[in-house]
This record gives sequence, structure tokens and C-alpha cells, in this order.
Amino acid sequence: MPTGDTEPVPAVFSQQAERAHRAALRSIARIVEDCVPPQPEETARAGIESLLRQGAVLCVTGAGISTDSGIPDYRGPQGSLHRHRPMTYQEFKYDAAARHRYWARSFVGWRHMGAARPNLGHRVLAQWQADGVVSGVVTQNVDGLHAEAYRELTGSEPGVDELVTLHGDLATVACLTCGNREDRRALDVRLEEANPGYAEAAMVAAENVNPDGDVTLDESWVQKFHLVPCLVCGADTLKPDVVYFGENVPAERKAAVARLVERSSGLLVVGSSMAVMSGFSIVLQVHRAGKPVAVINGGPSRADAKARWRWRTQLTPALESLAASL
Repeated sequence: MPTGDTEPVPAVFSQQAERAHRAALRSIARIVEDCVPPQPEETARAGIESLLRQGAVLCVTGAGISTDSGIPDYRGPQGSLHRHRPMTYQEFKYDAAARHRYWARSFVGWRHMGAARPNLGHRVLAQWQADGVVSGVVTQNVDGLHAEAYRELTGSEPGVDELVTLHGDLATVACLTCGNREDRRALDVRLEEANPGYAEAAMVAAENVNPDGDVTLDESWVQKFHLVPCLVCGADTLKPDVVYFGENVPAERKAAVARLVERSSGLLVVGSSMAVMSGFSIVLQVHRAGKPVAVINGGPSRADAKARWRWRTQLTPALESLAASL
């Protein structure tokens, strides 16, 4: 995988943007390795069950929980980072060609993301919230599946302190120039009108649907794509309302996380290597507060070093098993 020290920096970057861009590339390239040995399954499972029985456990999820919905993860054995580098915020904001390339790929890939539905893991967590086992969910994912599972169960939208979408949601688009927000489905209609038949034809040539909602497309397909402007100001600076690598998590989401940490009995990490600091910082907050941390993940996680219990296993069967016991 390329690193921040070897990739060229676009000429449009200021020095400050260049530093942020290179820091983002280092975060993308971070390799998470085992820092402590995995625990026996019986030990880890029993410990996590005892934690959940206390109730009011904060749950932080990563890409691993959505793989059974057909959305790939980042750093797993088949993760997207082995074949694709996400665009940084600085590239998207300052490079019009990069924005055009993203939207061509996203116009095709979003159809796959938009068709994804919650799996049993999402539904288990929604039920645990309803039962008070889980105090709230903080997800690093941008697929909207936790909210959909919550709506399916309760018939209502999750509150701001019930579900924190740390990195945003692909379902909304924002203009970087004027701030206008647009529903992604409405934008898709406009893109279809500007590119009739493109998505179906390009899908045949597309490869590797990625967690960010885009696909890999040959440059010849990118050049055929027509990007539509913002409805309010006419700029070509529409951006999915998600936090890119190299971009800060909004302050109100950080505040919501802090409230959840304060009122929770402990932390359960589900399906995340915690390679990104915005997620790992939650582990550090809980650990500093003297509350227990547990991890269920298919591979190593940066949270392992702070975790009292570490269950290395497949996520959906593990959550199903715990749900049957509680």
C-alpha cells in the first residue's frame, strides 16, 4: 500500500493541506498487528457476557459488522485497503478531477451500498438497545444500517445519544461551497438524468465495491461521466456527508460520544481494528475512566491492549450466541 512519504502531492495543496494529506495517508496505511495474545474463546465469551449482563454498555462498531450485509471491510484479509486507497479530504476538496473521479465511481457503487440491508448483527445490537443492555451505539460506518435496524425494530429514528454516526452517512450530500444539503437519492436522480444508461454499462466494467460506496473504474469510464452541480450555488463541490481521512469529526458528535462514555458501564468494540484515531480515542476515554473494555473482532485490534476481554471470532455468530444467552 502506498504511504504518505512516497505518494505525490497535488500542486493545488497549501503547506497545511499537504501536512494533513500526508497524515491521512499514514493513517490509511497503518497496519494493526497483534499486541497481546488472543484469549481462549471460553474465557473471552464468558467475560463479555458478564459485561453485557451489567447493562448500559456502550458499543462501538466498525466495518466488520457490515460484511455480512455484503459491504467489504477495510483491513481484514479480503479488505478493500489491499486493492484500493480511499481519497483524502484534501484531495477531494482541492482537486476538481479527484471529485469528478469519486462521483463517477460512486454513481456506480452506490447502487450496491443502497441495496444493502441490516444483518443479524445490526438487529442484535438494536434489540440490546431496546432492552437496556446497550446504552448506545457509536458506529464508524457510513452505510446507515444501524439506523435502519433500529427503525425496523422500534418504528422510530434513533436519538442523537442513542446512535452516533461518527463518520457520517452516505445517504446525505453536502456542498463544500455553500453548505446546502441534499438527499443522496435525489442526487442520484439528477445524476441519472445527466448520465442515462451509464451506471448499468459501467457496472459491467467496475471492480471492487468499497466501504466508501465507490468502485474501481478505468479512467476511460471516468471521462464519460457528467457531474451535476449544487442546486443552490451551482458549484461542483458536492461531497458525501461523511468524514474522510484527513478530516475532523464534528464537535457535536464528539460531545455525544463523551456523554455516552460518561453514562455507560463499559465498552464493547465490535468489528473494528481501531486503526483510526477517532475510533480508538473512545477506547482510551473508557479505559481512563476505569471502565472495562471488551473486543469482538475477526482480527487484531488496537483496542486489544486496553481490553479485559478479547474474543477473536466471526462477528454475527458471536453476537447471535450472546443474544441467546442473555
